[in-house]
Formats: sequence, C-alpha cells, structure tokens
Amino acid sequence: MSLISVEEALARVLASANRIDAETISINDAYGRTLAENVQAKRTQPPFHSSAMDGYAVRGEDVQQKGNALNIIGESAAGHGFDQPIGTMQAVRIFTGAPVPEGADTILLQENATRIDDQVVVDIPEVKGRHIRKIGLDFSEGNVLLAEGHRLNERSLALAAAMGHGTLSVYRKPKVAILATGDELVLPGEHASQDQIVASNHLTVAALVNLAGGEAIQLGIAGDSFLALERGILAAEAEGADVLVTLGGASVGDHDLVQNALTRRGMELSFWRIAMRPGKPLIHGKLGPMAILGLPGNPVSSYVCARLFLMPLIRAMQGDPDAGRDLSEPAVLGCAVRPNDKRQDYLRASLTIDSDGLPIATPYELQDSSMIRVCAEAGALVLRNPNAPAQNAGEKCRIIRL
Repeated sequence: MSLISVEEALARVLASANRIDAETISINDAYGRTLAENVQAKRTQPPFHSSAMDGYAVRGEDVQQKGNALNIIGESAAGHGFDQPIGTMQAVRIFTGAPVPEGADTILLQENATRIDDQVVVDIPEVKGRHIRKIGLDFSEGNVLLAEGHRLNERSLALAAAMGHGTLSVYRKPKVAILATGDELVLPGEHASQDQIVASNHLTVAALVNLAGGEAIQLGIAGDSFLALERGILAAEAEGADVLVTLGGASVGDHDLVQNALTRRGMELSFWRIAMRPGKPLIHGKLGPMAILGLPGNPVSSYVCARLFLMPLIRAMQGDPDAGRDLSEPAVLGCAVRPNDKRQDYLRASLTIDSDGLPIATPYELQDSSMIRVCAEAGALVLRNPNAPAQNAGEKCRIIRL
C-alpha cells in the first residue's frame, strides 16, 4: 500500500466515524460536552422591560427640565417589582435589573438627581427612553441559539441556563481504549531494566482524548506477542470501546505485530502509511463498530498523529461539523529551513511574538521523533508541504499552536 497524503488520511478517518448515542444530563455536568440537538429558548430574556441602572423610573417628559420635582410612590428591586402604574410627575425608586413599572419609559440616574424626603429633584435632565433594557433584548422564546454539534464552553453553558434549560441532550463521551505495546516498556514508577524505557505515550494520548471530549480507558502494556496483543484487543471490545488506539508496533519490523494481530481479529484496513514526518506508519481501520488507530511508537510521532487524526475522529463522533477544520495559522520563520522531501513535515518549534503581534516560529535544530523534551518545550508545529523549497528567516509559514 503506497503512502497517502495527510489530507486523504484525515478524510478517510473522518468518513469512518460512527455517530455516538445521545444522553440527557444535568446542565451542571454539561461543561465540555457536545450538544446532540439544537437548543431552543424556553423563555424570553429579559422577560420584562428592566432597568439598566440604579435611579428612578419616570416618564421621559417629566425629566426634561432641571429642577422638576417628582413624587416617589414606591420602589422596584430585582425580584420585587412595583405593580402599580406611574402617572404624571411621579417616580419609582428602581435598581439595576428590576422591572420598569407600567407608564415609565425612562430611568433618571440616581447621580443626576437629589432625593428630598418623598420627592426626587432633577439635577441633570435625562434623554427620554434611556437606560431601559427592552423585553427580549437578549433573546426571545423559541429562538434556536445553540446548534447540534456545538461543544459547550463556559459562555454557551450560561446561555443554555438563561434559556431555561436544566438538562441538555449531549453525545455520550466516545470511549477510547489505549493499548501500549512493546517488550521494552514499563509503566511510570516501575523498575526499568537496562534494556527498557518508561512508557509515556499513553499519558499524552489520554490527555488529548480528554481534551477532545472523549473518555480514555487505559489497557496497560501488551508485550510483543500475538497472544498479548489479542488479549489487549479483546479487553477493548469488552470495554465497549468506540476507538482502539494502539501505541507502537505499527511499522514493518520483525517485532511490529500490531497490524497482523488486528487483521487476524477481523480488522478492515483503511491505510497504514502516510506521507508525513513524523508519523508515517499509522494504521487506520475498523474492527466491527470499533475504529482503529495504530499510532507509531516514537513519542513525537504518536503525539502529532493523535493531534492530527485521533482528536478530529473523537470530535466527528460527537457530531462536530468542524471536526476536520484546518487548525493552522500564519506565522514567520525565525530561522532558515532546508528544502523538504516528498513527505509533509511538522517541525517542532519555539514560538515568540514580534512587535506587530505576528508569531515567530523557530524550528529546533534536532527534530528526532524520540525527543520528548523538545516536544514538551515546543510552542508550535511548523507545517512544511511536500517538496517545499528552502526558506529563509522572516519568510511566511503556517503553524499549529501547541
């Protein structure tokens, strides 16, 4: 199977995404979840004409002259309105957010007036109609204000609450089983022999799963044997995983058994090599309803592939219409770069800002995909297209912020 482009690989991954079932949850638990249906306002906001300031509710024509004295006939506070109409040369003491009494059309600011016993005297005339929030200023009952596929942030969560919703229909979090592979790996905190290294990719991938709105399920480490890999695959199926992510063993070496193990189990292979660096040996397929992503074992390759393919897959499963959108943005190079070959490159780079506010991305000299420290320090990935020519410092480029 020949190398395919990053764009083609992402298109196939997104096309394979099964839509997750919906569930109804309390709005208290809905932050970060993705709406499974449009959300319609159950009420009008504000539901009445309300005061935008502290002062006095009056008729506009009564406060056009300095020195006019109006009789105060009551008070309107938030949650406790004044239920009688006001007439000529009458005023109601009013506070921010309180209902405007019938007959009033203007708020005389308290700092523009003087209260003397049960009267208020106009010190500075007020423009008729000022400082009143009209009924429905924000939204009206029946308005669709949040769309299916929207991921709830702190602002849209407040909007849903204001619309009158105590529960919301959201997509279930996709279950993503993570299986690290390789005899050379031990879990963090365990003793590593001279020939072993500490596993870290599973933590990176789990963090990205959570960031994309999924639920990470750690399956531990499978050794380099078909029996161990089969046990891991069976464990993912038993967990009801929507996605199985394997880490390592995706290449063609004698100990790279993952693809064969998955094929034996019945995986339908979509692709397994991409024209990109880092991350060429990436497996994608379906095993029944479960999506498969076999990420490379090198830490940077695993991380970049998880960002480019796993996170969009999780978002697509939750109905996000922008799951595959381009996340890159313009920047300038902080140093010269060599010509690129036929693979799309993602260079780890430091990130600073120039005097005009434009990002300056400076690729690190060493780009080995095993270097976790460089990846941890990087502020961005510099995108270089296949066969891109050499570029000098100061020339334009595209980056993905990390």
